[in-house]
Amino acid sequence: MAEVDSDSQSEDRPPIYEFEDQQLLDLVEELSRSNATIKAETEVFERYFSRIDPKDLLPQPLAEQPLLGLSAQEFSQFRGRRKSKSRSMTAERLVRLTVEQKCDVAQRELEEMRDALERLKEGSERVLSNCKATIEESEIRMCELKKASYEFDRDIGRSMLERKGVMMGAEKVIRYIEDKSRTKDTLIEKLRLKKAALKVQKRKLQMQLKQKEEMGEALHEVDFQQLKIENSQYLEKIDERNQDLLRLKLLAGNTLQVLNTYKKKLQNMTSESNNLTSELLSRKEMLMKIAAETIQVEEERSKAETVNKRLRGQLSDYQVPNVLEYVTGKASHSDLEQSVHIWERKVEISEMALKTHMQTWNKLKMANGKALDWPQLAILPQRQ
Repeated sequence: MAEVDSDSQSEDRPPIYEFEDQQLLDLVEELSRSNATIKAETEVFERYFSRIDPKDLLPQPLAEQPLLGLSAQEFSQFRGRRKSKSRSMTAERLVRLTVEQKCDVAQRELEEMRDALERLKEGSERVLSNCKATIEESEIRMCELKKASYEFDRDIGRSMLERKGVMMGAEKVIRYIEDKSRTKDTLIEKLRLKKAALKVQKRKLQMQLKQKEEMGEALHEVDFQQLKIENSQYLEKIDERNQDLLRLKLLAGNTLQVLNTYKKKLQNMTSESNNLTSELLSRKEMLMKIAAETIQVEEERSKAETVNKRLRGQLSDYQVPNVLEYVTGKASHSDLEQSVHIWERKVEISEMALKTHMQTWNKLKMANGKALDWPQLAILPQRQ
């Protein structure tokens, strides 16, 4: 396409000596872009033809020829047409590719580049996996060495440090090394058995893979086309299921939001119900207290009414004495109080005399050394 455009443009253009400087610069820039495009196409074609089997270059029927009118000799001329500038326009037109053929070549080259990138990616992943495995193995070995060093210091080194100046028996060290060696041998045997089992499993998987490949070689292109059709149908069904799944996920998300909202409302209502229940219980207790206080107040009121009635009755029956009687009673009351005071004073004097006589009597008892019976005396009434 680039050559056709350049040829048509070169036929329509005037001679170069008639161009101005700016036109010459534009022409040089355009030719540079065209040369870069042709160079890229040439590199793509060379990579493509370098991978083609020479048998594919033999003449084929017209319906099956990928390159229209292109024989083996013309193909060799096509590869060297950039080097030979003296080839005629008729021969060049015979070896030119159509747009469909160029698209096919570019598509195949793109697929090849994708395959190469995929292979490079797989190789890089293998290298990365190997590096990760090496790092993990190194870390495991480092942990094992640290553990072995710690155990040796714990079992042997610490006792050697504690017993300075005393020769450590070589038998203990040899026994320790032999125990560790037996442990390593046991671990090696286990790993060997595991490796053998993995090899057997690998061999079985390789045989199964080989059988599947042999069975796949017996398949025809019609079967592959049928498989492609079924694959496309299944992909459509998978897309439909994915759409349904997405719709169900959205519905489930909305339902979950509504459920969370109702859960929050239920939690709020439950807390409010608990608060109301506790408040109702407190109100009931308050009502019971009020009822008990009401009963108590009623009883006190009835008692107060009874006392009030009795006092009112006494007040209604009360008669005030005469003044002379009141004065006489008051005088007799004062005389009685004075007589009581006098008698209390006499009792105090008698008690003091009794105490004095008791002390004298006790002294006489101590002096005679005999137990004398004191006559029974009447206990005088004491003053309150």
